[in-house]
Amino acid sequence: MDRRAADMTDVESPSLGDALRDKLAKLNVVQMARCLVVVAAVLLVMITLDPFPDLRSEDVATVVGGRMALNYITFGLLAAAGVLFVLTTDAPSLKTLVTPLHLCLVGWMLINVIFSESREVSIQRFVLAASVTSLAMILPLLPPTQRSFNLCLGGAALVLLVVCYLGVFFAPQYSIHSVLDITEPQLAGDWRGSFGHKNVASPVMTILVYVGIYLSAVGSFVMGPAIALLAGIFLIFTGGKTSSVLCLAIYALASLVYVTRSLWLKRIICFTPLVVLNLLTVGSVMSPALGSITRALPIDPTFTGRSEIWEFALAAVAEKPITGHGYAAFWDGVTERQTTQGAEWAVSAAHSHNSYLDLAVTIGLPGLLLVILIFVLAPLRNFHAAQAHSRSNALGKLFLTIWLFGLYFGATETFLLERQNPVWFMFALAVAGLHFLARFQCVEHPEPER
Repeated sequence: MDRRAADMTDVESPSLGDALRDKLAKLNVVQMARCLVVVAAVLLVMITLDPFPDLRSEDVATVVGGRMALNYITFGLLAAAGVLFVLTTDAPSLKTLVTPLHLCLVGWMLINVIFSESREVSIQRFVLAASVTSLAMILPLLPPTQRSFNLCLGGAALVLLVVCYLGVFFAPQYSIHSVLDITEPQLAGDWRGSFGHKNVASPVMTILVYVGIYLSAVGSFVMGPAIALLAGIFLIFTGGKTSSVLCLAIYALASLVYVTRSLWLKRIICFTPLVVLNLLTVGSVMSPALGSITRALPIDPTFTGRSEIWEFALAAVAEKPITGHGYAAFWDGVTERQTTQGAEWAVSAAHSHNSYLDLAVTIGLPGLLLVILIFVLAPLRNFHAAQAHSRSNALGKLFLTIWLFGLYFGATETFLLERQNPVWFMFALAVAGLHFLARFQCVEHPEPER
């Protein structure tokens, strides 16, 4: 009997070992593929398929049909691959995103697209926005462990920084604003890297500073400081005043929220300055009293006369307060409106320079309310829940900091729900990360082999 058992063991052991090795090899390939989707998604959003645009060319704003189609296809395929990967292993996590509020927002966006003043434009841009946002929301679920997430994020950040610095040193005409630029020659000398404008490069570099600080905090003592230092230097040379000021201020604010235990006190700390900032900017053109306060300040909260465009945008909200003018469609045909209403400063504007006001213009006040409930109020509650259960505190602080930066950056620039905007992508990723941390514990290390 013992002999037969030994013989059977001798016969079966090699086949069981081979099966185990094959299974582990297959698992490693799948894990690598999932991480590849993460890195590809981040780099596609940041570097794009058309990096280093020549701002000296009159054709810089021309949309090339084939290139745009490739953009849509690439994001669509990446989103589909990511969703399939997540469904195979993390379907319960994905299902937590199906909430009444989220469904209401999707439903309202569909209604808004149908009633848009430029329906075809809104449909096309909504499809791209849906792909990019879906990709951002599932990104925290793709890496198998927190360590692999850190490697993916850090690796993508380093690649982006290398590309930007190579552009500055070897192709400055394509990566630094010049007096020969068709628009805004006054920005000459400001670094923009592979991006089309310094106002995109500067917030991205701010976010990379936060990524570098996070990686340093979790033990990456080479990659983390390198990312933070390189991004910080680049941020200074972009000349982005808003992002430079917010960079340290938001990190200090996030640190204060991190050590605060009361949820209500967290809300006061996060939202009081944000409300005041919006009142001193957009609010200053709505109320004469607020306007007088703004004019008495030693600084200019209207950011060099943006009050005219805010007045124009508020008038547009009054025209269609419920349905809005259509997702991502209003500012394309705004020249005729500006001519009739006399908003001279707004002639060259591509957006309202305030994310919240812009959403009111495009998707209406109900859409703005849903966005505030989902992307402004809920994330802080999720962070509080994750912190209460001691779930990945360092990662939670990273997501909190990126989310807070987005909230305040949105008071001066437009990025919320803006298709493949890199700030929107990272903001949506942070919101999703806080959502999942509030409900699940991160896997820090691979499961032991059995």
